[in-house]
Amino acid sequence: MGATLGTLHYFDHNLEVHRVVVGPYANNVFVVRCKHTGDAVLIDAANEHERLLDLCRALGVRRVLETHGHFDHIQAIPAMREAGYEVAVTPADAGMLGDLGYDVYIDDAQVIEVGRLRLHAIHNPGHTPGSVSFKVEDAPLLFTGDTLFPGGPGATHFPGGDFATIIESIDSRLFTFPGNTVVLPGHGADTAISVERPHLDEWIARGW
Repeated sequence: MGATLGTLHYFDHNLEVHRVVVGPYANNVFVVRCKHTGDAVLIDAANEHERLLDLCRALGVRRVLETHGHFDHIQAIPAMREAGYEVAVTPADAGMLGDLGYDVYIDDAQVIEVGRLRLHAIHNPGHTPGSVSFKVEDAPLLFTGDTLFPGGPGATHFPGGDFATIIESIDSRLFTFPGNTVVLPGHGADTAISVERPHLDEWIARGW
């Protein structure tokens, strides 16, 4: 299936991760799919809703998880909801969706079932008050939204952002994972915890 769609980004015996890059800000949109049941979840309904809907239909997506409420990550929400997909966001960022709406909340430490897969929600404030990452249980995969990128944390100059908070959030909640954990961010290329963790003091010194 991944080969047919041209979107397969990662796989093992239990799961597939599909990725498409959409919109003027080159947002990564990921689909995490359980190979045993065919159930899937989409992470960040960013833009290009027709393309995302086609992907969802092809891959068995049942719901949408938003990593945070910034406008470039939520443009496709109305079309997704109209098509019957449940949209989940943290309570702290729910207000950022405005008239686009949402259906359910994502709480810190919530375990989200996707077929036989389990995604653990990790509240990561700093980029926005309600930013959340998702760690796949029993797989070295961490979806960080705009909290952690190759080369440092996400921007904190937007309303609700705070540099000290995002540093604490990354250090205490993400850098605790093993070094081989693959970081899949909201924009750009993958990285790994082992690649980014040694540079924490550099990020603090530069202030961004």
